[in-house]
Amino acid sequence: MSNENQKSSDKYSKLAGNTLIFAISSFSSKLLTLIVQPFLTYAMAEISDLGLAKILSQYANLLIPFVSMGMSNAIIRFGLDKGNSEKQVFTNGLLTILAGFGLLVIFWPVVQFLPDMAQYGMLIYLYILMSCLRTLCTQFVRSRQWNKLVAIDGILCTFATLMFYVLYLVGFQLGANGYLLAIISGDLVSVLFLCLTGKLWNYVELKGLNKNLWQQMLRFSLPMIPAQISFWVINASDLFFVREMCDGIDGHSGDAWSGLLSTGYFLPTILTTLGLIFYDAWQLSAVTEEEGRAQFFTKIFRTYSSVLFCCAAGIIWLCRPVMHIMKSNYYTAWHFVPFLALASTCSCFNQFLNSVYVVNKKSTHSLWTMLAGAVSNCIMNYFFIKWWGPVGATYASFLGLGVVFTLRAIDAHNMIGMSIHPARVLLNFAVLAGEALVLLAEVPLYGLWTGLITLGIILYNFAGVWAMARILLPKLLGRRGKALVKTIDSLLAPREKQA
Repeated sequence: MSNENQKSSDKYSKLAGNTLIFAISSFSSKLLTLIVQPFLTYAMAEISDLGLAKILSQYANLLIPFVSMGMSNAIIRFGLDKGNSEKQVFTNGLLTILAGFGLLVIFWPVVQFLPDMAQYGMLIYLYILMSCLRTLCTQFVRSRQWNKLVAIDGILCTFATLMFYVLYLVGFQLGANGYLLAIISGDLVSVLFLCLTGKLWNYVELKGLNKNLWQQMLRFSLPMIPAQISFWVINASDLFFVREMCDGIDGHSGDAWSGLLSTGYFLPTILTTLGLIFYDAWQLSAVTEEEGRAQFFTKIFRTYSSVLFCCAAGIIWLCRPVMHIMKSNYYTAWHFVPFLALASTCSCFNQFLNSVYVVNKKSTHSLWTMLAGAVSNCIMNYFFIKWWGPVGATYASFLGLGVVFTLRAIDAHNMIGMSIHPARVLLNFAVLAGEALVLLAEVPLYGLWTGLITLGIILYNFAGVWAMARILLPKLLGRRGKALVKTIDSLLAPREKQA
């Protein structure tokens, strides 16, 4: 039993260690998000300029799955399989992306008829290519488990992108063009850094291509295209619905409303960043740890969800005062934050549960669940915006992602026997929705009530949060961390015995 306990402890410790490494990388990205969004509200003279910039980047995000053919998921899944050649995996991914981009170039006569594409097409194409290449390089490096290199790259890319924002938006005042150029330039810096430090050219092997492996990778990745498109629909269609349906409401143009909505993502993005930090480490453990998988997934999800529920409650509670750091005419974007925080929590859960499909190589399930969410999201967007105005788009996002979460939770239980403890999850979401409605209704003393609800959420989820903290603290603080864990455990022990 001691050996089994040691193995169990090792896999949780390994997951915690990888999470810390990726946190170093992603913390800088989170910091960039916190700095850049307020910076953009000051650097772009009009709200509509920011709205246009976000719309253009979403055009690129729509086309990226077609160019990459979903290969980013296959790179890490097949790269982690010990029986596969790293050179063949990387070469297959690179050739797939280049072929996809070639097709995009050929279809320019059609693509140019998309709104705004004729004017900004060149930049959008560069955005797509650099994004695909950066994803290829970072996913391959992760599959090699060069985690420290990933962390350094994240910091470098973040700093470079921030500097390019300053250069293009403040120095040259290029507006939407500058926004796209900054992201393109940051991705280029990342690709060059990873290629040079990882010597990735050594993994390009054009002779003796393994066509069978390529076909396996494509069978796995191609269903990811409509799945990623569906994910895009849920997350980005809000901007387009608001742009087209809210023109003239309260004196704002459609682009202005989409700019406000994108600003509303400022705080919820913290949740998705936390999710990405964890998922980068989790996908390695999910694939490589095979013993006791059902219990492992169930226990980690409980801890992970506890942390996210507490963070979401805090974001809803503090969103109004924090949004004052934006330029004054952007402040009203706080109305979008509460239900976007709930939507981001669902999005993180969906990403976690997607690892079940990755482990079992059931990518078609990822497609059908996301497609169900996308269709329901579009229908709800239309009606909710009609009934409640621009803020209705946030309700649609939350419920659409909730549909995906429900379907994936059922799949996870059927495939590996994992349980999400639905009663606990539903109670948390119900309380968070109540907190959001109290804030949006601006009831008397809403700050007090939302603060008390946040405290209740934290107390209810404390055990799950502490389960993660007691693993991370010794790694962060060494002996002091271990002493702190022992002290808190001793304080909690009498309560646990009473319970």
